[in-house]
Amino acid sequence: MIQKMNRQFIKIILSLVLVVVSFLLRFDTGLYNSILLIVAYVIVGYNTILKATRNILRGKIFDENFLMSVATIGAFCIGQFQEAVAVMLFYQVGEFFQNYAVEHARKSVASLMNIRPDYANVYREGTLFKVNPNEVKIGEIILVKPGEKIPLDGVVVDGVSTLDTKALTGEAIPRKVSSNATVLSGCINNDGILRMKVSKEFEESTVSKILDLVENASNRKSKSENFITKFARVYTPIVVIIAAFLAVIPPLVLQEADFRDWLYRAFSFLVVSCPCALVISIPLSFFGGIGAASKIGVLIKGSNYLEALANSEIIVCDKTGTLTEGVFKVQKIEATLYSDYDLLRYATMAEFFSNHPISLSLKQCYGKEINEKLVTKTEEISGKGVKAVVDGKTILVGNEKLMEQFHIPFQKKDEIGTIVYVAINDTFAGSILIADQIKEDSYKAVPLLKSNTILKIVMLTGDQENSSKAVADALHLDEYHAELLPQDKVSWVEKFMMEKSSSGKLLFVGDGINDAPVLALSDIGVAMGGLGSDAAIEAADVVIMTDEPSKLANSIKISKKTMRIVKQNIMFALAVKIGVLVLSAFGIASMWAAVFADVGVSVLAIINALRILRVKKVK
Repeated sequence: MIQKMNRQFIKIILSLVLVVVSFLLRFDTGLYNSILLIVAYVIVGYNTILKATRNILRGKIFDENFLMSVATIGAFCIGQFQEAVAVMLFYQVGEFFQNYAVEHARKSVASLMNIRPDYANVYREGTLFKVNPNEVKIGEIILVKPGEKIPLDGVVVDGVSTLDTKALTGEAIPRKVSSNATVLSGCINNDGILRMKVSKEFEESTVSKILDLVENASNRKSKSENFITKFARVYTPIVVIIAAFLAVIPPLVLQEADFRDWLYRAFSFLVVSCPCALVISIPLSFFGGIGAASKIGVLIKGSNYLEALANSEIIVCDKTGTLTEGVFKVQKIEATLYSDYDLLRYATMAEFFSNHPISLSLKQCYGKEINEKLVTKTEEISGKGVKAVVDGKTILVGNEKLMEQFHIPFQKKDEIGTIVYVAINDTFAGSILIADQIKEDSYKAVPLLKSNTILKIVMLTGDQENSSKAVADALHLDEYHAELLPQDKVSWVEKFMMEKSSSGKLLFVGDGINDAPVLALSDIGVAMGGLGSDAAIEAADVVIMTDEPSKLANSIKISKKTMRIVKQNIMFALAVKIGVLVLSAFGIASMWAAVFADVGVSVLAIINALRILRVKKVK
């Protein structure tokens, strides 16, 4: 893109110099002036004419290249050399501004594209090899030196360092990692040497998924973009036909009509009719909005979702990992048949293969190596817990619904937090209290969201009533529903979908695999901390790459500003064009006015579209 812009700039300067020379020298014979202007036109307009010719051969006739070529060549035919060159010159200036604007907007997304790793240092048979990340297998050990990008997702087996996660999360504060820490690809290793065990192949790694999201974001068009595309397809042939009638019919019908004068009006009409301002500025506005969001660590998968965010009315969110930290800690163990230690050991082993926050808290509390060979027949029971065979014993670990499903009498607890009930060989063995904390950012996020015209914020969770009520009250949520299974969440979301207005949108914010059905069902699915769940990141339309709910308020603010700019550009471009089209038809507006109506409006619309990149973070 940069090289193309440099070549374009040189052509504009060369052509401009020749035009200035033709004005200054004013040769006695018009031949030399004509030659200079023709050379200037060829330099600056060659590519436009070539594109128009290629498009005609492909059956794509009515585009801006065709309009500019016909109008300027026609101006040459009626002796308006200077205006022909000026029109093409200003058109190329407009194209240059467009390319500059696109490149400027692209830089907002470029930091994400730069996370692609070039290589991985992998140990094989005791020797370190530099290979393509695609060639590294799960379980292999890789070495990451200071300053290098983390090429694949994995777990640190040796070393201490800090990671620059800005490209992934938009956060400037480095994250410290050491042994057993989970590390995501795309981060930059700042200072220490890390040895990591690879947990995902490159195609399934975080960096690969993010790159895929970014590269495909522009493929999903908004309603505004689709309207402009359809509008241009109908509008352009119509104005070409009107221009042809304008050139031919008046001289045939009116006695005093001058064919040369009406031909000039027709060419001016063609120049002003070019829908560049709309075709260029509207997609650019959405691309800029997506870029602005990516700068704060929010991936919006398409401009259609960016447009939908601006109409958000109801936000439905999960609790654990979304509004709360999702970092559970074991607070109390109450065993009945076994010791507290044995109860924790059986519960931890049963949860060994799970990545749920509850499972992680049990493992952290147990703190010992687990012989996974002792764990067999693991079954995850969605929304309830897990069932596994541990060292020959059948273990159930989960909530009240799990105990009720297997008809196990248990001692119900009523405490603030998450109660994990454990049964061994169909007999209740005790309970474990695990507590979570509300995110500091959640306290800020709720009022910010309501200030963005959000009518209702609802929490749906599978957690217990008491702990759910405590979170809802602390955050002043409008509504909450607890102890829900995944299918219950779907039912509630369907109910809330009926409450919004015809143009309003419902957002669901979740972070886990159980949230995938409602993420897909809602108007806009937002994966909060979606990097932790492949299912969430696949199902969501928007991915917030940090654990900050307030980023959603920022995203809505960006979407609203984007839509304001889009509407401004549409109204401004249409108003100016219609006005100058009428003036051109009556011979009042010259080709210079037509140039402003086309190139000038395009440049102003592009500059207006770039304002979206200056959206400040909501405080």
